[in-house]
Amino acid sequence: MSTEMKDPRDLFMHELGDILYAERTLVKALPKLQEEASDDELASGFEAHLEETRQHVKNVEAAFEKLGETPKAEKCPGIDGIKKEHDEFVANESPSQEVLDSFLTGAAARTEHYEIAAYEGLVTMAEAMGETDVAELLGKNLEQEKKALAKVQTIGKRLAKAGAKEKATA
Repeated sequence: MSTEMKDPRDLFMHELGDILYAERTLVKALPKLQEEASDDELASGFEAHLEETRQHVKNVEAAFEKLGETPKAEKCPGIDGIKKEHDEFVANESPSQEVLDSFLTGAAARTEHYEIAAYEGLVTMAEAMGETDVAELLGKNLEQEKKALAKVQTIGKRLAKAGAKEKATA
């Protein structure tokens, strides 16, 4: 069932529901990613980000409440697509553990970029609507997503260099 979006607040509420769905999906997915990772730093990064993601869900729910709305998740095809790409890669490619760890860093980076883009838009809209408390809550999530991206990029570079060195000496 589609609804008519008549004003920017309607779009904001839709986008807020979209990121709520994404964050809840990640709360379910991160333990699996942690299990799949053999690299200690990567696995512990997924574990730490799970705790942050649980807080992100609470912050998004609080944003809904500050706006006088009941938290309502909207199906998020973007995060579903990233998850599907992961699931199909693992099932169809039979990656070695080294390849899987590198794939997981890429998948994590794609996810962080997606979330960063979503939160940047939400913070901009909240500020434009004069909802400074909501903008602040979502801004906290945005900053943590940026830090998570930086961490996963550092791990990804380390894994790529280690893989290249192994190939050079083989």
